[in-house]
Parts: sequence; C-alpha cells; structure tokens
Amino acid sequence: MSLRANRVGEQMKKELSDIIGRKLKDPRIGFVTVTGVEVTGDLQQAKVFITVLGDERKREDTLNGLEKAKGFIRSEVGHRIRLRKTPELFFEIDESIDYGNKIETLLKEIHRDE
Repeated sequence: MSLRANRVGEQMKKELSDIIGRKLKDPRIGFVTVTGVEVTGDLQQAKVFITVLGDERKREDTLNGLEKAKGFIRSEVGHRIRLRKTPELFFEIDESIDYGNKIETLLKEIHRDE
C-alpha cells in the first residue's frame, strides 16, 4: 500500500468513527469501533474493519444498517476529506480481536495445566 493510501486510510478511520458514532441514528447499528481502513493504491475502494459490541446477531444487524447508510456515510466522508473521488466503502467485521482473545485463552489454559 502506498504512503498516500495509508494517510487517506488513517484520515478516513478518524472521520468514519465520528460519522458512525455521532451522525447515524439507525437503531440496528450497535456500539461500533472502526479498527482500521485499507484503501487501495488507486484510492477507489476502502475496506473498513469494525468491531461491534454484542453477539453475532448484533454484528449482522450493524452490518446491515451500515450497508443501508453507505451512501450517506460516503458523502459525509467526501465532504470532510478532499479527494477527487471518494472511495467506495466495504464494511467487514474485524476478526483479529476475537482471534487474539482465543489465543490468550488457550495460552492461559496451557500455563494452568503446567
């Protein structure tokens, strides 16, 4: 990923956190944390990684709500960040935190058994 794409991704992460946290009123959208944004080198697409507080159903509801609000979110990002073309947004659940918790639990079990 290019330096510019990294910078745009970091700026988008800040703006998306603010937009999702303050501007969206959809009841389906739970407590969301934007954990990262990967922008393609041509700045045409952005993969937005999120975590959602709650169970699997809450995650699905939140993804559906964000999908419905994608146009609004993209236009808000466009107003806040000056780019020729605002990247298309794709929302994805960030599994790395769950994965990290699982590994931590396994390590604790190993140490307890010793």
